[in-house]
Amino acid sequence: MTVQPAQAAQRPGDQRPGDPRTAPWLIVARREIIAKLTDRTFIVGTVLSLALISGFMGIQVYMTQRTQSFTVAVIAADHAMADKLAAQASSIDDKVKVTVREVPTADAAKSAVMSGAADVWLHHDGTPPTWVLTGREDVDTNLAQAATLVVRQAVTTANAQAAGTDIAAIERGATLQTALLVGDAEKQGFAKAMGFVLAMLFYMSSLAFGFIIAGSVVEEKASRLVEIIATRIPIRALLVGKVVGNTVMAMAQMAIYVGVGLAGLSATKYSALIPGISAGVGWFLAFYLVGFLLLACLWAVAGSLASRNEDLQQVSMPLTMSMVAVFFSAFLAKGTVLVWLSFVPPFSSVLMPIRLLQGTAARWEPWVALAILLAASAAVIVVAERLYRRALLQTQGRLSVRAAWSMAE
Repeated sequence: MTVQPAQAAQRPGDQRPGDPRTAPWLIVARREIIAKLTDRTFIVGTVLSLALISGFMGIQVYMTQRTQSFTVAVIAADHAMADKLAAQASSIDDKVKVTVREVPTADAAKSAVMSGAADVWLHHDGTPPTWVLTGREDVDTNLAQAATLVVRQAVTTANAQAAGTDIAAIERGATLQTALLVGDAEKQGFAKAMGFVLAMLFYMSSLAFGFIIAGSVVEEKASRLVEIIATRIPIRALLVGKVVGNTVMAMAQMAIYVGVGLAGLSATKYSALIPGISAGVGWFLAFYLVGFLLLACLWAVAGSLASRNEDLQQVSMPLTMSMVAVFFSAFLAKGTVLVWLSFVPPFSSVLMPIRLLQGTAARWEPWVALAILLAASAAVIVVAERLYRRALLQTQGRLSVRAAWSMAE
């Protein structure tokens, strides 16, 4: 009589449905994500970055909503001009409010400014007579601009009347307007500022996560932990899991930064421009995802080429310089150079979203640039996988790319 065992022993090569070994890269990816979520340095860095973004947005909201009140000291002879300034300042700049304080003499006006009873002293002085706005240590720029416009209009009107004409006749045809052949003039300054911010975020995120990826690879090599891991899962799966895990965390972090930034902008004077830039910001996140995948593979390769932390800086120098070049291209590239670089990986990760923010890119261009970036990322992944697989278990010293490529497995 043959007794059948209740459960057949599982052979080493067998894998049951649902067994996590069927997807070892998921184990590695989960380990990378958990490591980041429990890493105090990563958490503190993220919180500090959010605090900086929130603080900057808070300052912008405060400056947008704040109304500055100024007390202007004048003597009786100059009171009429000060009254015009008080009446028109708010219409010129809605954040400027002027109150007039009459004093008996010029010395009294100086004393009022020195003591803080008045912010400035408006007076007529010099030869030929000139209107002067005198402060104690400085004169507020917004107040000075408002006063300049009021004085210019009042004096020009008086001179026109003295000449037997009117100000409208004198100024007819003397105005200058600006126009752009490409893009929306109203959005250009804001788009440039947004482009700089996005380029900075891409630069900082790529470098920070890049060194984290490369550093973890070097640490696993130096401790010989990778030799143990390689006996249980394929090296290819280790690379995929490491890249995917860090990409998930980088993308989540970037989405939080962008979301907090847009929420802050909604409370500033730029809130009306948010609908116009939302498409560009969405494209930035898409380009960031693909571009980061490309760079993450290269950073993993950089770590595999080094055997010690001391070697990592030298091995990663080309990647670091590439990130610096991408960052500077965001505000140095102009005209045709900007257009061409916006299709070249990894520059396209930053420059194409910037062109979309500026309104200078056609609808088909981001699709083409993203397709090129995807193709480049696929090619880099194939090359990086071979280099990583051949260099990871080599601990005899720093390897060159050529040596790793030609090395036998």
